[in-house]
Amino acid sequence: MTAEPFDVVVIGQKGRVGYEAILFAASLRRADPGFAGRLIVAEPRPGGAWPGDPRMSDAQRDLLAGELCAEIRPFDAVHFGAAYPQGNKIEALAALDPGAPFVFFDSDTLVTGPLSAVPFDFDRPCASLRREGTWPEIEFYGPGYSEIWGSLYDLMGLDFASSLDPDQPDEYWERYLYFNAGWFFYRCGPSFGRRYLETALAIRDRTPRAAELQSLDPWLDQVALPLVVHALGGGRRTIPEGLLDGSVTCHWRVMGLLFARESDAAVTAALEAIQPNRIKKVLKEHEPFRRFLLQGRGARARAMFDRAALPRRERAIRNRLKSAGLWMR
Repeated sequence: MTAEPFDVVVIGQKGRVGYEAILFAASLRRADPGFAGRLIVAEPRPGGAWPGDPRMSDAQRDLLAGELCAEIRPFDAVHFGAAYPQGNKIEALAALDPGAPFVFFDSDTLVTGPLSAVPFDFDRPCASLRREGTWPEIEFYGPGYSEIWGSLYDLMGLDFASSLDPDQPDEYWERYLYFNAGWFFYRCGPSFGRRYLETALAIRDRTPRAAELQSLDPWLDQVALPLVVHALGGGRRTIPEGLLDGSVTCHWRVMGLLFARESDAAVTAALEAIQPNRIKKVLKEHEPFRRFLLQGRGARARAMFDRAALPRRERAIRNRLKSAGLWMR
């Protein structure tokens, strides 16, 4: 068991992200009723880099703060906002309590097992290794992985060689520290957030020459994250494999993908989390949840795929779902 309490943090915002936060919270309370930490839903304040009012609706906020026992905590989106929504996870960390261990999850995540039993080592941060080699995209005559990643480590004054996986061949993408930013953890939210913000802004505003031709939208948070983890003494697999992105959590991302490729436990977690009438009443306002969880589109999507023989690339799954009219965000 984890020896110390920790906060769980997700983003909540007007529209889709707020509904996803509710589904996350409902699945956490169902799967880990003994969780003793705080569930914090970080919400951007009006103003700053978000136009209009980005806060959740009264119905979303009341459900989260009431039955789901979440603390809604505001933060200021100054540097990213509407121009780069993924930056919410970077700027929200400033609103956390100094010195309080935290685990951040993307809101489109389900809890399927006892999160409180995961043996987090909060002094050695880590992040999700459920990813594909999406960045950088190597040009035939352009810089390679080592030159591109090395230039980013040089930019931040970090040792590049110690980040490499020596079991992987040179110029193969998995040799280089690269995470999905769907979850990460550390001992102090504001400390992690300061480093994350500094790194992301440096990469965005002072992009090294070797990386100039690489797209940073939507990849900036995932490009900066490994440098932050490395700088703070973390790395690959500092917790046992098979828990997060396994038996304890599922980063489903899009309803069609949840039903097409994820485990029976994840699908069951979503279907059962939405059953209480108060939760169902709010979540059915979100069309993808209503269509897939309540009106049968999820079962149709699931019947299209054999989970034991899925296409190797996610793109192939997406394309089949789109062709069948089963792709909704």
